Amino acid sequence: MSTKKENVFILDHPLIKHKISLLRDKNTGTNEFRKLIEEISLLMGYEALKDIPLTDVEMETPIETCTTPVMACPKPAIVPILRAGLGMVSGLLALVPTAKVGHIGLYRDEFTHLPQEYYCKLPKPIEERTILVVDPMLATGGSACDAIDKIKASGGKTIKFMSIIAAPEGLEKLTSAHPDIQVYVGQLDRCLNENAYICPGLGDAGDRIFGTI
Repeated sequence: MSTKKENVFILDHPLIKHKISLLRDKNTGTNEFRKLIEEISLLMGYEALKDIPLTDVEMETPIETCTTPVMACPKPAIVPILRAGLGMVSGLLALVPTAKVGHIGLYRDEFTHLPQEYYCKLPKPIEERTILVVDPMLATGGSACDAIDKIKASGGKTIKFMSIIAAPEGLEKLTSAHPDIQVYVGQLDRCLNENAYICPGLGDAGDRIFGTI
């Protein structure tokens, strides 16, 4: 299902909805939370990679030789925004084991709420890959915009962004700044509060993934 912007996809699969509800529960422990993030990422990745480029190869089956499609090279790149984005990588690698993984390190200044970069490493040739940028939460949109700015500056062209929960404010900022990318969201929540947390949200995804609450 898509919103008013044709490049934004709010996914309405019942399994995604169910698992996001379990994520929200404050009593969901670290181990279960990690597994849910992984499972939701796999389900969302199936949709986000539906247009991944293919190429035909000749293959011998037990019956005969045939021409059949496989993923084209170079393989996709998964780029988590550290640190919470790391929780989504294993689910996507289960879906596409040959994908390359880059990393972009950003943290949100607790006073200004603006993203600060501290690390960036992208697989080469980044300009030839389908790039899936992942972060469980799209709140203000600042980190997502900065990460995509960095990828574009490094030559990235085919970019998709995937977030499990988004706030309308962050989604609007991201799609306005980067109208050329596809955005996949598991659930669009109500709003941001005065501390720039998504409501109703699920708290701090990084803290819940890594048990640092």
